[in-house]
Amino acid sequence: MASITIRNLDEDLKAKLRVVAASHGRSMEEEVRVILAQALSKGEKGGGLGSRIHARFASLGGGELELPERKTKARAADFDE
Repeated sequence: MASITIRNLDEDLKAKLRVVAASHGRSMEEEVRVILAQALSKGEKGGGLGSRIHARFASLGGGELELPERKTKARAADFDE
């Protein structure tokens, strides 16, 4: 296992970390490992906003819509009316 040292850590931040770690029943060191793992795994999920929204609400069901066939070409919006 690798080790890192964090210098110049703000005392308020360290105090907050100690409180959060205690509330989770972990040491500060373990809490930092969990925070880092969660922060770095977020980028691995992939997909854009729509994909993330779908993933969040897919278990609720009812999202399967039949899209109508497009009969005209798409056109630019006209705001002069």
